[in-house]
Amino acid sequence: MLSSTMDESMIKEITAKTLLSHDNKPDPWFGIQYNMNLYRGCSHQCIYCDSRSACYQIENFADTLVKTNALELLRKELPGKRMKGTIGTGSMNDPYAPIEKKYQLTRGALKIIAEYGFPVHVLTKSNLVCRDVDLLLEIQERSFALVSFTITTFDDDLGKKVEPGAPLVSERFAAMNFLASQGVRVGVSLMPVLPFIEDNWENIKTIVNLVSDNGAGHILAAFGMTQREGQQEYYYQKLDDLFPGVREKHIRKFKNQYECSANQSKQLQSQFAILCKQIGMGMKVPVYKPELKMKQLNIFDSL
Repeated sequence: MLSSTMDESMIKEITAKTLLSHDNKPDPWFGIQYNMNLYRGCSHQCIYCDSRSACYQIENFADTLVKTNALELLRKELPGKRMKGTIGTGSMNDPYAPIEKKYQLTRGALKIIAEYGFPVHVLTKSNLVCRDVDLLLEIQERSFALVSFTITTFDDDLGKKVEPGAPLVSERFAAMNFLASQGVRVGVSLMPVLPFIEDNWENIKTIVNLVSDNGAGHILAAFGMTQREGQQEYYYQKLDDLFPGVREKHIRKFKNQYECSANQSKQLQSQFAILCKQIGMGMKVPVYKPELKMKQLNIFDSL
């Protein structure tokens, strides 16, 4: 099934063979052990998105591929997982992109995750996550639930330039506040920080203070961005369209480096750490820790 959208992108329904990818241990950044992509491609169209890179082989990242059998696969795969590690969303898409309003795969997946007692870490730029507060609380009661909002600027106008299809930054802060008020554990992914655009202390300081004011418990920050084939060319085009002159500065400083550090990144990191410590803001993602099963003693253990 294909359907056109106003920006000439397409919605494509596909059948997937598998759903959950697995790591032997939780990743050190987000604490995720099982990665779940219910969709591929994303209508948020952030200008810096690494998922646009050629290595992921998505012909047009503006297209959204809907895995129509995702919930069937999830229900099939979860019982076979011997270790209850955190299921993560949002690596190749945003689980709460507008398409979720129609297909509700994320809500369906959260119901199944709650049923099987698995922990979850939702990464999103959308206030649509508030719709599922009931399921997040149910998962949190049974194991562990965490929602991290990606926020790279405090300014709505700049946000609409770098993340044109995503909800306003102010709407994300409001969603964060709502979830926290309901008892859901929330935090922020402050990455990327775009060189020559977002890498100033005023931006970082304001984000930290707003995050604190809206009930989040942690900020995971990375001061810079990455670039590689496919994503780099698209980013350059958008720099020319939106930020005249920045492309030349970027190329002069980074050329084809994969890692592009923010200007004065060490100083920003130091100031960030000092401010977080002053206000009691965590700088690491809280992670799920499975309960240790009590060992049954036998007669020889008491001797």
